[in-house]
Amino acid sequence: MKKVLIIRFSSFGDIVQCSSVVELIRQKFPDARIDWVTRSDFDYLVKLNHDINHVWSFNKKAGFKGLIELAFKLRKESYDCVYDAHNNLRSSVLSFILRSAFPSPYWVTRSKERFKRILLFTFRINLFPKPFKGIHSYEAPLIKWGITPHADPKLVTWDFNPAALEKVSPYIQGKKSIVLVPSAAWEMKRWPLDHWKKLIQVMPEVHFVVLGGKEDHFCEDLKKVAPERVENLAGKLSLVESCALISRSELVISADTGLLHVADVLGIKALSLMGPTAFGFTTGPQIKTLEIELPCRPCTKDGRGSCSQQVYQRCMVEITPEKVADEARLLIRG
Repeated sequence: MKKVLIIRFSSFGDIVQCSSVVELIRQKFPDARIDWVTRSDFDYLVKLNHDINHVWSFNKKAGFKGLIELAFKLRKESYDCVYDAHNNLRSSVLSFILRSAFPSPYWVTRSKERFKRILLFTFRINLFPKPFKGIHSYEAPLIKWGITPHADPKLVTWDFNPAALEKVSPYIQGKKSIVLVPSAAWEMKRWPLDHWKKLIQVMPEVHFVVLGGKEDHFCEDLKKVAPERVENLAGKLSLVESCALISRSELVISADTGLLHVADVLGIKALSLMGPTAFGFTTGPQIKTLEIELPCRPCTKDGRGSCSQQVYQRCMVEITPEKVADEARLLIRG
């Protein structure tokens, strides 16, 4: 195996989880060239991995014509092996053109197991592993290449820009800090805001750093709980800088988010607050998952949809701030 291509266009959390396969390929084939195809708005994330030789960026604004042009550029590279870790329409177009080359590359694909998803979310029949760990699903197809999935809890090594590390160091260096990630793409998988406020109140000994996006204005409400020991960085850091901060943190508390998976692959301690989603469970033993067993769980792939319980978000509401505080203290002491 001399030249390997990984295809994963998006999204943030999926690319983070898929990144674990790079080290596996490098260990098995140390002299191989490993390239990655991703969307241009995520190429910065793939480039953090020093085991990636080249990143092919696709701008989705280029449309179908741009995708075809990219496919023929890739065809000229004569890849020995291709891993389609996305399995969507775009990757299928690349597959059709690359597989028509001679010699055709050895191809493996990550199955989305759509039939199982229909059974789960339509008929409440769950045939997935319990819990379903996304990283395992990305690594399993590589068994066909003779590659054994990870046993090491630290799955990746990322090369952060020194400037990014320098920028985030003042927020956590020399402090007993916990990083909070209160936001998520979909409301249903967010831990209630009042629970985050209560957590800050019941842990007066801790300095908190809040991460989020520019649109997460509610994060300022967390700072108001204890301005002297809560730093609100929502919208003030890039995603790479947020990842760099997590890489230096003592503990992360988050629901099913991309930043939780960053902690997972970097081997950072974390508390995972799992509610309605099916596929966001972490892998590393340094992460403790808190969840409430309900017959309706999981009810959604990523947090979209409606709640069937009389108490909205019961699966998240019943994860109490006091329980999270107790578990956080145990992890920090451990």
